[in-house]
Amino acid sequence: MLVSLTLQQFALIAQHELSMAEGFNVITGETGAGKSLLLDALSLCVGERADSAMVRHGAAYADIYAQFDVEN
Repeated sequence: MLVSLTLQQFALIAQHELSMAEGFNVITGETGAGKSLLLDALSLCVGERADSAMVRHGAAYADIYAQFDVEN
């Protein structure tokens, strides 16, 4: 289960940490709010190849950290 996702200099996001609650979580928002960016970041954490276009404009690199609970 995903516990948290931290993004730094990723796409349009300078810095953001998303902490998930236990149980069912829903991510909603208007068009262009960044929902797909969260899925893109999570995909990178599980092995998708990165593209330099994913680094925020003006930044040298992007960091993405995902914390998973694999006990349950």
